[in-house]
Amino acid sequence: MSTHPPASDLADRLARARDAARAHEVDALLVTPGPDLRYLVGYDAIPLERLTCLVVPADGDPVIVVPGLEKPAAVASPVGELGLELLTWGETDDPYALVASLVPESGVLALDNHMWAEKVLRLRDALPHASQTLAGSVLRDLRIRKTADEVEALRRAGAAIDRVHAQVPQWLRSGRTEREVGRDIADAIIAEGHATVDFVIVGSGPNGASPHHELSDRVIEQGDPVVVDIGGTMPDGYCSDETRTYSVGEPPEEFAAYYAVLLEAQEAACAFVRPGASCEAVDAAARSVIETAGYGDYFVHRTGHGIGLETHEEPYIVSGNTEELEPGMAFSIEPGIYLPGKHGARIEDIVVCGETAGERVNLRPRELVVV
Repeated sequence: MSTHPPASDLADRLARARDAARAHEVDALLVTPGPDLRYLVGYDAIPLERLTCLVVPADGDPVIVVPGLEKPAAVASPVGELGLELLTWGETDDPYALVASLVPESGVLALDNHMWAEKVLRLRDALPHASQTLAGSVLRDLRIRKTADEVEALRRAGAAIDRVHAQVPQWLRSGRTEREVGRDIADAIIAEGHATVDFVIVGSGPNGASPHHELSDRVIEQGDPVVVDIGGTMPDGYCSDETRTYSVGEPPEEFAAYYAVLLEAQEAACAFVRPGASCEAVDAAARSVIETAGYGDYFVHRTGHGIGLETHEEPYIVSGNTEELEPGMAFSIEPGIYLPGKHGARIEDIVVCGETAGERVNLRPRELVVV
């Protein structure tokens, strides 16, 4: 299986990016290593202090500027298949002057949102009469609606992380530390097909009340609820993210009561997903169940985030976001309830908005797993 889209798809993305630049009255997009570069040309370039920069003029052909020593890697990537003009620079050359020669001196330049500050400032010095803006607003409409191939990539990622969660109960035992369990999980994330481990959260007992706790040397005890939130990046660049909550032995009565509420809330939000539903309405579908049950103060984060080539990207499923869902949008549905000093719980699936309803790409049981 290829780890990047076919050259024809990438060429289409570049053409649409050029059209979007014109629509936003931008003279050129400047894109350095990161998810936007991988999206546009399939090149998963290593972020370095040396400048690699894709230049996409609103009128004209794209050019990629790379350090001379990175030319073999660039040519071996889809950049070579695309036949992009590739300009190299040597160790004593000024790559910023080279980029400046490719764009209008006083134009509007859209810089990718993840560009390092030192590169932003060097480009500003090289182009003092140009104005800088963020490329995110130009590229968001391309990336926010996934194609059928991208949805399939998210399904593969979802299945891979499902296989990891299927193994978690064997590692959760009283007397083991969160860190020990986390190491087993990280190994399994790679073994089940991911290229990288992006995060491993094992929040036992009171640590489960901290949504982004990650790992510690706390020893898991009998009766502990344990929040396990894990994800990685697949070889094709698409990300997984899934949370399930477990209990080592029978959980406290209080926990069991609010876990049932959480399960209902997560189901309500997933069922609400459809074209035309607003992001904030999906958030409200989960939040209203939790608030009605009296736990509203303990649901302390948004219901979800978009996912694709980044674990967190648009759209965000949160109050105040009136954007309507469209087919191809992919995001998490992950309500949580957290009782400080006691325990917490979260249930998370990645959901893709289809033509009429949502599709979960995570299929593990959502009921509390007692191990």
